[in-house]
Amino acid sequence: MTEFATKEGDTGSPEVQVALLSRRISDLTEHLKTHKHDHHSRRGLLLLVGQRRRLLQYLAKKDIQRFRALVERLGIRRGAAGAR
Repeated sequence: MTEFATKEGDTGSPEVQVALLSRRISDLTEHLKTHKHDHHSRRGLLLLVGQRRRLLQYLAKKDIQRFRALVERLGIRRGAAGAR
């Protein structure tokens, strides 16, 4: 996640947090493709998606340029990012 860090040792910036959440979301999505009835994991996935959406909305409100760059780098759809 060092490529998303704004400085050395950065673990709390919205970019790093969104990148980590995106990785966990993709891992859980793959898990749910094979374990369709794992509803506990599905709920966890929905919570992670909501958390990522809130972080992206915060970033879009604070610095739209950083938001657009992050969405581009992660390949997140604008609708999924929560900003218009």
